[in-house]
Amino acid sequence: MPNSSSISEFVLLPLADTRQLQLLHFWLLLGIYLAALLGNGLISTAVACDQRLHTPMYFFLLNLALLDLGCISTTLPKAMANALWDTRAISYAGCAAQIFFFLLFASAEFSLLTIMSYDRYVAICKPLHYGTLMDSRACATMAAAAWGAGVLNSLLHTASTFSLPLCQGNVVNQFFCEIPQILKLSCSGSYFREVVLIIFSVSLGFGFFVFIVVSYVQIFTAVLRMPSDQGRHKAFSTCLPHLAVASLFLSTASFAYMKPSSVSSPSMDLMVAVLYSMVPPTMNPLIYSMRNQEVKDAVRKVRTKFVSRTLNCPSF
Repeated sequence: MPNSSSISEFVLLPLADTRQLQLLHFWLLLGIYLAALLGNGLISTAVACDQRLHTPMYFFLLNLALLDLGCISTTLPKAMANALWDTRAISYAGCAAQIFFFLLFASAEFSLLTIMSYDRYVAICKPLHYGTLMDSRACATMAAAAWGAGVLNSLLHTASTFSLPLCQGNVVNQFFCEIPQILKLSCSGSYFREVVLIIFSVSLGFGFFVFIVVSYVQIFTAVLRMPSDQGRHKAFSTCLPHLAVASLFLSTASFAYMKPSSVSSPSMDLMVAVLYSMVPPTMNPLIYSMRNQEVKDAVRKVRTKFVSRTLNCPSF
């Protein structure tokens, strides 16, 4: 059996057995990737360029869009390349980098979602203190803390996982490198430390989720007292999808990392991985921005400027 020192590459799970289905999956993944790039790219550009959106809520939204771009760019390009060129290999260093960056962006994103729920809680439930609690220094500190927590969490898990001796071959039963699939390749009984880290991270994620739910319960209570139906509809239409995506991400990621091996199957693992790695980065622009009139106006302005500059570009 090979050990970790003799493994130079891993073999990923093919998305389909036939060439026609592989090409179909390539075009499907390309469509999802372009949609995520377009949505999050437009949001980032609009928030950065429009002075009216230089507020705490949109500052956090800009960070969320950047994290979504990083998260989906870590997994999909390699999966698309494998489907297009009919390959399955990923280098040892590439696999480690994929795990590191995916965990960085994913854990930082969930931390940021928690911060965004606090921002909305202060804005709706404590509006008189909003300027003090959410000034520019506080926002920058919280955003930096989210990114820093993602880096620390990712470093711990990546170092712990790739320090394990691997005795079960190099075939990863997933379309991207994932810690639970790497643990299946490790020698028996050698991964207890990483399991403890996973349990801690998942427990911390549930703690963040409880904070999000409590914040939105307070927001819903305050919103229900509003006399304006439009105000209630706006709050509910944003908060409920936020809760839905946070719930989907946490539940599927927790299931992927915590499920026992007895209930594991390639098709189930693939479906769960798609739900937590592709759906949130693609849906977040629709949930947080495209339903917001201010962001719509800013995106429309950016698009108009881009089109006008393209049309006015001199031809050679």
